[in-house]
Amino acid sequence: MVLSRSGKQAGFCSGVVLTRTIILTAAHCVANPSDTRAYLPGQPLMALRRIARHPDFHADAARTRTRTIDLALIETVDALPAEFVAPAFAGEQRYEPGTTFEIAGFGVAREDDGKTSGTLRAARVTLRAPLSSVLLWLEDARHATGACTGDSGGPVFAGDGKLAAIIAFAEGEGSHHCGKLTQAVLVAPQRAWIERGIAGWR
Repeated sequence: MVLSRSGKQAGFCSGVVLTRTIILTAAHCVANPSDTRAYLPGQPLMALRRIARHPDFHADAARTRTRTIDLALIETVDALPAEFVAPAFAGEQRYEPGTTFEIAGFGVAREDDGKTSGTLRAARVTLRAPLSSVLLWLEDARHATGACTGDSGGPVFAGDGKLAAIIAFAEGEGSHHCGKLTQAVLVAPQRAWIERGIAGWR
């Protein structure tokens, strides 16, 4: 999990381990290194050494309708446990509508109930239009499942188990905030940025 605070506000997200000290998450999930922590449920908070947001991330993208790459790398001061293994990355390819993906995260199981967060859960969703070179638009046909608060930064796995995208946004119907749509940033087009970041921190 990735925990952050800004002023009197605090939030939490999910993340994907790339090395024993580097985690990939969503850029909107992080604050300054001193105000962001990595967290393994049941373990002490882990301080960060540094953070790198994607240079094309724009925090006001939703309001300004600007293209944004909502990704960030964070580096922990101490190493994660040895049992963490980085997933393989999916290659650049065109996914067709109806393709099935698996999403995962530590987000809430019930909207507006923070006590239901902190447990790693997974769900299957399918790709819908519009097709994009930046994002996956994912849904459950019954609108019964999808990413929710705290799942941003979590992984989207293709059918072969490779990391295809990082969760960035969830939308619901009516008064709900989750269940209708999950948006995720494709990682293959950003692979060079991710690998430069990892190499530069070693």
